[in-house]
Amino acid sequence: MGKTIAEKILSKHSGKDLVAGDFAVCKVDFAFGQDGTSSIIIDRIKELGVKSFKTKFCMVIDHSAPSPSEGVSRVHKKMRDFAQAFKTELFDIGCGVCHQVIPESGNVLPGYLVLGADSHTCTYGAIGAFSTGVGSTDLAIALATGKNWFKVPVTMKIVVNGKLPKGVFAKDLILYIIGKLRSDGATYKAVEFSGPVIDNLGMDGRFTISNMLVELGAKAGFMPVDKKTLAWLKSRGQKNKRFEQISADKDAVYESVYEFDVSNLKPMISMPHSVDNTSEAVALKKIKIGEAFLGTCTNGRIDDLKAAAKVLNKRKVHPEVKMIIAPSSREVYLEALRLGLVDIFIKAGAAIVAPGCGPCVGTHNGVPSDGESVISTANRNFKGRMGNPSAFIYLASPATVAASALKGYISDPRVYF
Repeated sequence: MGKTIAEKILSKHSGKDLVAGDFAVCKVDFAFGQDGTSSIIIDRIKELGVKSFKTKFCMVIDHSAPSPSEGVSRVHKKMRDFAQAFKTELFDIGCGVCHQVIPESGNVLPGYLVLGADSHTCTYGAIGAFSTGVGSTDLAIALATGKNWFKVPVTMKIVVNGKLPKGVFAKDLILYIIGKLRSDGATYKAVEFSGPVIDNLGMDGRFTISNMLVELGAKAGFMPVDKKTLAWLKSRGQKNKRFEQISADKDAVYESVYEFDVSNLKPMISMPHSVDNTSEAVALKKIKIGEAFLGTCTNGRIDDLKAAAKVLNKRKVHPEVKMIIAPSSREVYLEALRLGLVDIFIKAGAAIVAPGCGPCVGTHNGVPSDGESVISTANRNFKGRMGNPSAFIYLASPATVAASALKGYISDPRVYF
C-alpha cells in the first residue's frame, strides 16, 4: 500500500513503518519558540535540569517587538539571557515574524519534522516539511530528548484546477476553501495540495495557503516540492544542504479528496468573528472600515507588498482610514525599500511599523477602537484578536486590503489589475 507524505516523514523519523492512526516516538529536526511562548519553555528546561539540547532550537522575538511594556521587556531579557547561556540562535526585535525569518534562515528543509511553540508552524509545509504547533512544555520535552510522540494523521487531498483570475490571489483561494470545508474540516488531518493552480503559485502564495491550514483544523499540510521550491531554497543558500524530496505514492490512501475549479473565483472576505464565515468582497461594499492592516505571517511577504503597492501607487488612503503596514522580516523590508514599495506606501499615507506580529496579535502598533471595523491580511478574526473584543475584523488579500483602504469601505480590487 502506498504512503502519503505525512506517513513517509513520520515513518522515517521513527524508524518504523507507520500508517495513519499509528502512534510513534519520532526524532525532531528543528524546534522554536517566540516571545509569547518561550518564557514557559525556558522555565520547563530549567525544571528538567537540561544542560544542552538534543535538537536544533531557536527563539524569535516577534509578537511584541519592540517591547510595548515593562512586563514584555522582562520576558525579552529572559530570552536573551537564556540564548546567551545556551548559545542558541535568537532573532531579536526587528528581525521579523518567526514564520518568515525561520525559512529565510535555512533552519527548515523539505522532509524535516519541525515543532514550533506557535499554532501557525504549519507554514513550513510550503517547502515540504511536516511542521506543526505544540505547547511550550511539549516543545521543552523535544529539546531535552530530541524526540516527541505523534499520532500519524489521516490525509486529505485538495486538488485546485483552473486559473486564478486577475486580482485574485492565494489568500482568496484559501479563504474560499476554508469557507467551503469549515474551520473543523481537517481537524487533526494532514492536507496535500496539488493541481495546476498550486503549480503556478509562487512560493509566497504557497506560504500563505500553508499558513492558514490550521484555520481548517489541520495538523500539517504540504505543497509539492518542485522546481520552484528548489529554486527558492537555492536562493536562500540551501543548495548544498542534504534533504529528501518526499512526495506521496501514486497509490497513497487518502481519507478524502476535494477538487475545486477556481477559474471564476472572486476576491474573498472572512467576516467576524470566524475565519470560515466567508463572503465575496463585492457583497460587502457597504461595510465601512476604520483601519487597514497589511502584514503578518500570512501576507507580509514581498509578493504581498507588491500587490498592495500596485493598488496604492499614486493614490491616497482614505482620510478616515488608518493604514498600517508591517513587512514580515527585515529582509523583506529591505527588498521593499529597494523596489520603491515603501516610498509608495508612505506617499499613499500608510504607516510603516517594525517587522513583527504586534498588530495581528493585538499587543501594540494598531489596536482598534470600540466598534471599529478592521480589514486585515491576518489569519484570524475572532473577538479580541487584534486587542479589542469590541472591534470587528475582516480578513482579505493584500490587494483587497489596499483597495478598501483607498475607498474607506470593503472594496473589490480587480479594477486595479
